[in-house]
This record gives sequence, C-alpha cells and structure tokens, in this order.
Amino acid sequence: MPTNERPGGETQPEIQFDTMDQQRHAGLLGMWMFLLTELLLFGGLFAAFAILRVRHGAVFAEAAQHLNLTLAAINTALLFSSGLTMVLAELSAGARRRGPTVLWMLATIALGAAFLVIKGFEWYGEFRHQLMPVLGLPFHYPGEQPGVAELFFNLYFIATGLHALHMLIGLGVLAAMLALVRRWRRPDRIDRQLHVAGLYWAFIDVVWIFIFTCFYLLRA
Repeated sequence: MPTNERPGGETQPEIQFDTMDQQRHAGLLGMWMFLLTELLLFGGLFAAFAILRVRHGAVFAEAAQHLNLTLAAINTALLFSSGLTMVLAELSAGARRRGPTVLWMLATIALGAAFLVIKGFEWYGEFRHQLMPVLGLPFHYPGEQPGVAELFFNLYFIATGLHALHMLIGLGVLAAMLALVRRWRRPDRIDRQLHVAGLYWAFIDVVWIFIFTCFYLLRA
C-alpha cells in the first residue's frame, strides 16, 4: 500500500506534489479561490446596502437603532476572541503540541457556538417586535417609511443569516478537525489543514466586521 512516510519516518507529499511546501501552498490557494467566490457573494450584498444607504440614509439610520447594539458588540468581542484562539491552535499544531491544540480548538468552537446562541436570541427579540420580514412573517415598523425600513431589515437578515450559515459550516469543519487532533496521527497534515481552516475562520471574522459596521454602527 502507498505511504506518505519514508523509511526514516520523514513525511513526504502526496503523489501529485513534488514537495511538502508545494502541497501546503496548493491547499491554501484552493481556500483562497473559494473565499474569492464567497467575496463576490457578500460583496454584492454590501454594494446593494451601500447604494440604498446613500439613497435612504435617514430611514436606514433610524431603522438601525432598532437593532440591539449591545448584543452585537458582545458578539463582536466573542468572534474576535475566537479568531485569536484559532491562531493559537494553529501555532500549537505547528509546534506539534497536541494538548494545547485541543484546548484552543475547544475554546474556538465554544466561542463560535456562543456567538450563534446570542445571535439567535437577538433574532428572537426582533421577531417579537415584528421586525423580521422573512418567510411571510408580519412586519410592523413604528417609524416613517416602513417600506424602506423593510428593505433595511431584509438586507440585515440576509447578511446575518448567510454569516450564521458560514459559521455553522466553520464549526462543523472545526469539530471534524478536533476529532483528527485528538487522534494525533500525521501532525504535519493536521498542521496544514488547520491553516486552511484558520483562513476560512478569519474570513468569517472579516465579514462580521463589515456587517457590524454597516448595520449597527452607521446609525447617524
């Protein structure tokens, strides 16, 4: 059977690669290409928001004040913290330290899960106030120009919903990676895969920065 280890225990690349560096760079390049396609998705969404924000600035600013800035700020802190713990997990895997890698990955998963729980609680509050114009739910806006405000909330739920979906996918990937780290076979492969997963997680962080800025902070 083919093996990826030489007799001396040195790891060698898969058959389609010449060197380990080439294999590592190929994995990162693949993730970058995937993230570029995701950037087109979110970029179109933010471009639509920017155009409507310029045309309906006062209404969008007023609608933004109905969002829970406190919960969003807490979630921002949680997501930034998860980015830090993900980096620490990558560094620990690079240093071939299994225990700290497991702990930092658990912390990343816990912080990401806490983000989604708080986001769900925030959505529930908006549902109770009938500010969730999705799936045919009733929408009653207390301010002026409710039709324009509904555009704001449609964009808000599309953006946050897509972000939450990407977070769920990321958490699934991290859970699978955690199982591999616990077994600790092929640490070099774990190191490469964690770098790719970390790149995806960093993308989630960056997208949230734009969501937080556009929908929560631009309320003046």
